[in-house]
Amino acid sequence: MEQGQQLADQGERSNVTTEKKRLRIGVLFGGRSGEHEVSLASAASVLRGLDPDKYEPLPIGISKEGHWLIGSTAQKSLQEVLRNGQRVVLNADPTDSALIPLDRSNGQRVDAIFPVLHGTFGEDGTVQGLLDLAGLPYVGSGVLGSALAMDKDVAKRLCRDAKIPVVAWMTVQRADWEKDRAAVQTAIEAEFKYPLFVKPATLGSSVGMSKVHTAEELPAALDLAAEFAMKIMVERAVVAREIEVSVLGNLDAQASIPGEIVPHREFYDYASKYLERGTQLLIPAELKPAQTEKIQDLAVRAFRALELSGMARVDFFLEKPSGKIYLNEANTIPGFTSISMYPKLWEASGIPFRDLIDRLITLALAQHREKARTKYAIEVPEGSGGALEG
Repeated sequence: MEQGQQLADQGERSNVTTEKKRLRIGVLFGGRSGEHEVSLASAASVLRGLDPDKYEPLPIGISKEGHWLIGSTAQKSLQEVLRNGQRVVLNADPTDSALIPLDRSNGQRVDAIFPVLHGTFGEDGTVQGLLDLAGLPYVGSGVLGSALAMDKDVAKRLCRDAKIPVVAWMTVQRADWEKDRAAVQTAIEAEFKYPLFVKPATLGSSVGMSKVHTAEELPAALDLAAEFAMKIMVERAVVAREIEVSVLGNLDAQASIPGEIVPHREFYDYASKYLERGTQLLIPAELKPAQTEKIQDLAVRAFRALELSGMARVDFFLEKPSGKIYLNEANTIPGFTSISMYPKLWEASGIPFRDLIDRLITLALAQHREKARTKYAIEVPEGSGGALEG
């Protein structure tokens, strides 16, 4: 009897120890973005994918108005978290990593953040800066890499300088378009033949994107893109296969096997990505070994050129019939839904979804430790004098 009680006591202590060792992972979703709804679907998958033996999930929603809310086990959906969650603010004091309720009751400790915020104010470096101020580890790229990859114009310039082929483009400032529409249209038509693509320079998921076939269609396409960004991208349209590669790692990044998107629409727009069935995901993509190797190499080179870390999905065009390969873009917070290419490609490459989530958190903690080695202040010996005293 006594031995049985001892074993029971040991079991209780073991359970307590296990509970203490679990990391509380805040899964950050929603946000003030045109990709708000997509984020909810991705976040639900990430929450389900967290290993319960290692991690304690904490849903953290950001409403379309910018309110931060945390969920509870009583709430059945992420929409309910956004409707009825507890309002909090993130403490930017790096010595106290907590989410503080507005009523100033006890804060919620969090060990690391898994941002699943697509688009503006989530994928562009803004929330990454906030998390850096708070001293919190987080999954994915930092401020610089996030901002660079989000701005498609700047990303193309950096990749071009790194000898990574990109499709010809030009950039239009929204202010210039609104000031002199005729001059902008003339400049575009002097540079490109129709058809061409028009899209916001700082958004993803094909939000605000149009394929323009004639001069008559161009003004509406520019107007639409201007609703979502101050800077507009105009690109030469290429007839191509759409190839995607997942990249995982920090300085030692590796690329997955490539996959192919075969949209059922004329191009892979928002509706074909998220609202309609019919688009095919071919994994692996049918490529020659040399093509696969080149695409993987370009993906890792782009990852490094854009100062990325943790994860990215890197998208390419394989032009028909020339066979030329062009970088399209790098997505620093790719989709994590049940149909998303990023986790599917890694699963096909030998990393199941739960293991992928675990690796991403491990990479985030490693990157955080590396950042912590950096000095941010100079220690001046007491009484040494100098211009700073007095």
